Amino acid sequence: MAAPEFVPVRPGPRDKAYESPPRRLGSWLPDRPGELVDEGFQPEGTALGSQGPDQGYALLLARRFEGTLVLTPGEHEADATAGVVAIALRRASVFGRAPVIHDLRLGFELFGFLGEGVDEELVAHRRGTFEELANPHHYFEVRHLAGSIPETTLRLTPDEVRARRNEWRALIGC
Repeated sequence: MAAPEFVPVRPGPRDKAYESPPRRLGSWLPDRPGELVDEGFQPEGTALGSQGPDQGYALLLARRFEGTLVLTPGEHEADATAGVVAIALRRASVFGRAPVIHDLRLGFELFGFLGEGVDEELVAHRRGTFEELANPHHYFEVRHLAGSIPETTLRLTPDEVRARRNEWRALIGC
């Protein structure tokens, strides 16, 4: 559409919309301080966690469980969520993907946070395990919890974990 006559027009050449940057000679080298040069794999070791894409999404998914957890006196929803998010992130990284709702469901089912009729010994165990995990000073306890769950358990579906609730010691690696 043409512009009305009263709109001023700048004389001269029009501005370019895009111009590519100047070409750099030579090939790219991973020579910056933060580059991973060991064949592109993430480093492994103490306190490095389980790397995976879009891990912050697990925190958004965890909000869907707010108010639905079955807790005993002395247990806090924030502590349960902190521990289960770490387990969910490890499970997602085992499959090489971003976290999904089923990763969190598995963690909550594993420790009986989603249902009634949970074994009293499991409740006693989880009370000591999840205590104060929401506190940032307990990072290593969160990492230990996530690392203690056997990979065979992480590969199960949440429904399989629920069906095998009476085998909780084997499922959580006790």
